[in-house]
Amino acid sequence: MKKVIAFVGSARKGHTHDAAAQFLRNLQSLGEVEVEIVRLSDYRIEVCKGCQVCFAKGESLCPLKDDRDILIEKMLASDGVVFAAPNYSFHVSALMKVFLDRLGFAFHRPRFFGKAFTGIVVQGIYGGNKIVDYLDFVGNALGFNTVKGSCLMTLDPMTEKQQRKIDKILTAQARRYYARLVKPSYSAPSLMDLMFFRMGRTKVRLELDDNACDYTYYKDKGWFESDFYYPTRLGILKKGVGQFFDMMFTRMTKAR
Repeated sequence: MKKVIAFVGSARKGHTHDAAAQFLRNLQSLGEVEVEIVRLSDYRIEVCKGCQVCFAKGESLCPLKDDRDILIEKMLASDGVVFAAPNYSFHVSALMKVFLDRLGFAFHRPRFFGKAFTGIVVQGIYGGNKIVDYLDFVGNALGFNTVKGSCLMTLDPMTEKQQRKIDKILTAQARRYYARLVKPSYSAPSLMDLMFFRMGRTKVRLELDDNACDYTYYKDKGWFESDFYYPTRLGILKKGVGQFFDMMFTRMTKAR
């Protein structure tokens, strides 16, 4: 059985919460899936101070003592994660953004490989599609297998026509997500994935040393010698392209 957790970045049980719940019910109709909704407002999440201790010395030394690690453990214990957020001022809600800021170190040291991810954005007027793109990017950067998210237009009061449209969107998204959820967890990386890995690795290898947490993380994972974040077979083309990326980013980093 797969486990999927939806993190809801709304302070009230409104349209965003309802959309996440409906998405999870759709998943359960497709197969054996255990689900959980995590309302970020029920947890204590402090505002990041930008001290960069997590980057330099490790997240365990963060001076903020909140519920960040509880939420991360939930993510690590799941097979799939959903971020659901309302469109507030043309971005995710403050609750969701504060949570993402607390994950800043994990963008440097990704760890959610093999897990499925998608985003749900709920809005009343405009701008949500760009927020969907942002959450897709966040999922990829954290290491997830990302399924394209969706933007839902909600109205008060909700019309039958609009509800049918939402139902259709969430049904299709759940099918795409479930298909990713049941596929092998570790697929061959795309050229874009390969490029970002080689770029990040080159920067860490040439600009940092054993005194930096990012460096020791890459070293302990064996990423300085590996083809990618996780064991995978690269074809001749991708091996050649990977070597080209290594050479190009080495030159660029040394030039700086």
